[in-house]
Amino acid sequence: MKGKDSKPHIGIFGKRNNGKSSLINVLCDQEIAIVSENAGTTTDPVKKSIEIPGIGPVVMIDTAGMDDSGDLGKKRVNRSKEMIRTIDLALLIITENYFGNTERLLVETFFKWEVPFIIIHNKSDLVSLDNKFASNLINLYEIPVFEFSTINPYNKEELVGVISDTIPETAYLFKSLIGDIINKDDLVLLITPIDAEAPEGRMILPQVQLLKDILDNDAVAVVTKETELNSILKRLQPRPALAVTDSQVFEMVNSAIPNDIPLTSFSTVLARYKGDFENYLKGTPHLSKLKDGDKILILESCTHHVSCDDIGREKIPNWLNKFSGKKLQYEVVAGLSGIPGKIEDYSIVIQCGGCMITRKQLINRLKPAVEAGIPVTNYGMAIAYMHEIYERAIAPFIKKIDNNQKLRND
Repeated sequence: MKGKDSKPHIGIFGKRNNGKSSLINVLCDQEIAIVSENAGTTTDPVKKSIEIPGIGPVVMIDTAGMDDSGDLGKKRVNRSKEMIRTIDLALLIITENYFGNTERLLVETFFKWEVPFIIIHNKSDLVSLDNKFASNLINLYEIPVFEFSTINPYNKEELVGVISDTIPETAYLFKSLIGDIINKDDLVLLITPIDAEAPEGRMILPQVQLLKDILDNDAVAVVTKETELNSILKRLQPRPALAVTDSQVFEMVNSAIPNDIPLTSFSTVLARYKGDFENYLKGTPHLSKLKDGDKILILESCTHHVSCDDIGREKIPNWLNKFSGKKLQYEVVAGLSGIPGKIEDYSIVIQCGGCMITRKQLINRLKPAVEAGIPVTNYGMAIAYMHEIYERAIAPFIKKIDNNQKLRND
């Protein structure tokens, strides 16, 4: 299952027949998942978007039982485990005051991927939650343990409150994309090519997100194609406080935009907003250190129709071959699919902007590379670096970082 939704994700985990599917049905007030007394009814993760007071829209995910058996059962368990690194909160369902090896291994995985979790003791209409048992879990893991019954969910709203209190605010309280570097009434110029990769009848998501962010900050947005850029620059008053371009025309736009106007790219904006910006800053210069035979891992976070001008599969490899002058190998992985081989096999990881996934999913996607010391960068920052406009692309954000550091020191 590939995470393609930027809303917070909440996963439901536990053994077969513990009531995971019943819980998602109760929380959604719909029969989303098939419920049966037969163990193993849920075979693949089931997703449903719902609204939770205080959070907003979230994606609930019902997973297969973690104690499934047989060759097919092991595949289901692995699929469920893969979901953990894509979620913002886990609900671990137990029954009959039992917490065994399956549950302990799940908790270890939650901690590994820094996923907060709640333990829900279900079927309490049959066996009540033992206070001593609950206290031991609370003291051991420092997390909520909640007594519940999907048959008699009288305290459903209380459970929703615990979920709302436990999920990190960073999963749903989104900071502004550029609100900290523009002011009210500023004019922001957006350069958006319309080419073979542009979706039919609409703008791409990063462009729409940035346009909305500019309006939210009471600034003024002017949108143009790169072919009209020189013409509109002659007419714009006041001068733009910031220009943002699609990475693919960065080189041409860089030549056209005067140096006194800050310039960056949509992908660089997303890199700071949602990506691992600090590690991108460290990793991008490693593009100059590649050697013959090095393997490059390119991570797309969504699946799409591949065109002949595909940025991840065609343009970036072509630019990088020309920039490095080396014979390089490329592996492209779409969605949140597994990475071929070992992460140590790669010399650098180039991640897309991640507009279709959550920040948690993106950070965990890169975590194995970061922990292994493999440099990571992002489409826009890599493109800017290869076209020798990297310093200009990151300057609006580096200046902000430097100013914040100075304020802290003062």
